[in-house]
Amino acid sequence: MSEIDRRNFIKLAGAAGVLASFGAVVPGAAQAAMSSKVPDIIRKPIPSTGEEIPAIGLGSWITFNVGNDMELRDQCADVVSAFFNAGGRMIDSSPMYGSAQEVIGYCLDKLGAHDRVFSTDKVWTSGDGAGQIDETAARWNTKNFDLLQVHNLVGINENLPLLFRMKDEGKLRYVGITTSHGRRTEDVIALMKNERLDFVQVTYNPVDRKVEEYLLPLAYDRGIAVIVNRPFRGGSLTQSLEGEPLPEFAAELKVDSWAQLILKYLIAHPAVTCPIPATTNPAHAAENMRAATGQLPDDKMREQIAAVIGLLV
Repeated sequence: MSEIDRRNFIKLAGAAGVLASFGAVVPGAAQAAMSSKVPDIIRKPIPSTGEEIPAIGLGSWITFNVGNDMELRDQCADVVSAFFNAGGRMIDSSPMYGSAQEVIGYCLDKLGAHDRVFSTDKVWTSGDGAGQIDETAARWNTKNFDLLQVHNLVGINENLPLLFRMKDEGKLRYVGITTSHGRRTEDVIALMKNERLDFVQVTYNPVDRKVEEYLLPLAYDRGIAVIVNRPFRGGSLTQSLEGEPLPEFAAELKVDSWAQLILKYLIAHPAVTCPIPATTNPAHAAENMRAATGQLPDDKMREQIAAVIGLLV
């Protein structure tokens, strides 16, 4: 890793609202489907290619694990519809999320929206990675994914070379790795230093900030996009803040909720590409996407956000 000028890095964090792009670069079919329906939203570049994606995504852990309950499946479809209509693209899942993959496939089929999604999933096995990926693709009803990640580094020695081969063969656009809850951070850092990764996915929020110390600067320096999981700590963070008034300085950002304030805190960081909050509520999906509009906090306000939330939870 080359040395980063930390002072300039902090300045970049404060200027992230200026650096974030407001012009989408998306495949033609998706762009045509979205162009007349969505507001101007903040988009951030994938460093390895320069392709820009909306700065807020959609997770599916727990929330989309609804089995064959058709009422709940249709509710998930409403969430996905609200997410797309508000300008979202990235949907993330995993083989370990129960029925979530099949439910995402159902939603995309029902909405006729396969051309609107930035499809993001994982391989999570120490056995037949290729077979698991084929099963995942069948559940999504898709041929190729935009991004596949080695989930929690399981089977990393077999699965990461598999993903790179798929990318070289034109069967996959991007390759990544994931971790959560701060686990195996040193192993993730070693892979970031030594492998040509497009993405890394980590846990980050105004309470869990360890990745700010080294991992995020390394991602920025190495040109690796960062997906943020557990931005609300699985919902416990926003639940802890429920009923608390927003700080006065939040009015400058024109946010309506703690969820939006947290998401703006995250996407203002120059290394962060896309948090993936999960929800069962279509209104919340749209509300989360509104965090990717308007002004972002500078570095001073980001510290204020973290300080206030740290005192309240």
